[in-house]
Amino acid sequence: MPTSPIPTRTATPPAATPPAPGPSARRRATGRDRLALFVALLAALVLGAAACGGDDDSSGATTTAEESGAADRTSPVTVDHRYGATTVDAAPTRIVSLDTGWTDSLLAMGVTPAGYIADPSQPDGFPWRGDRLADATELTATSALPYEQIAALQPDLIVVGYLAQDEGDYDKLAAIAPTIASLGDSQVDKWQDQVEVAGRVLGDEETAEEVVAEVDGQVAEVATALPGLEGKTFSFANYVAGDAIYVLGDPDDGANVLFGQLGLVIPDEIQADADQGRVELSFEQIGMLDGDLLLALLNGTDPSAIAGWDELPAVRADSVVDMDYSLAVALNTPTPLSIPWALEQIRPQLDRIAAA
Repeated sequence: MPTSPIPTRTATPPAATPPAPGPSARRRATGRDRLALFVALLAALVLGAAACGGDDDSSGATTTAEESGAADRTSPVTVDHRYGATTVDAAPTRIVSLDTGWTDSLLAMGVTPAGYIADPSQPDGFPWRGDRLADATELTATSALPYEQIAALQPDLIVVGYLAQDEGDYDKLAAIAPTIASLGDSQVDKWQDQVEVAGRVLGDEETAEEVVAEVDGQVAEVATALPGLEGKTFSFANYVAGDAIYVLGDPDDGANVLFGQLGLVIPDEIQADADQGRVELSFEQIGMLDGDLLLALLNGTDPSAIAGWDELPAVRADSVVDMDYSLAVALNTPTPLSIPWALEQIRPQLDRIAAA
């Protein structure tokens, strides 16, 4: 979804004609399809081109790096990422975050970014963030990142994920300030990796380790309490009427970290055809969503009108999570802030399939 394991909506209406099934039962998602999948990216593709509040000054909030002790770091730190490596000479104090995961990782570290990319479909922000971004400048983007607004914030570090869709986007950002792009080749970075890098860059690795340990500990508590989850299958799907069904297929994608920690697995048939993390299914292939647990972003579609829906095992077992947009983002781009919140939302269904 921009940013989503499949749970995302498109910024523009999807193609009117569903893609025809290919020789194999499914076809790989194109670049356009993958954007439509990701909730995190969605936020960026539908964003407005101007900074929130309508001014271009550089009065965005500074980070709380000094309070966290990060300002004590004076030796350079080099971070490898998708487009090479970036060296950050000293602890940054004005970070612009163009990625949901990075924004939450910084907040979890006690650092408020000077500016962050916002999601126009969430005018009140995501529920797990509370008012942590009240002092940060909200940025939005339409067909391109708002480079002028980013530069106006005078950042000393930019962090970005899938919104830097190619090296050209990255180069434009790097011309403004040192920029760290996606840490790997998956659609969604593992949140633990982002926190670890944030700790190194900020000079506060101790806090980073504490953040990871606390959240991983909460997930481990659920897994221990629900041993029946081990080996159960799940489907994480985005149903886009008039287009197709997009399903998380890569067990190594950052969107799967939480599910893997709980012991849940992606069905082998889905994994077998995963490309860039997601699998595109035609509507006739809805039967492939045969996991014990089904998490679905239906984008306003009435499930009773979906052919084959009532025959799905998870529907019959009442183990479906009908995700709203916030929950889809929380699970598609899991972060140290969204995971505890999301676990509460899906706990009833987890309890149900663990006991089955």
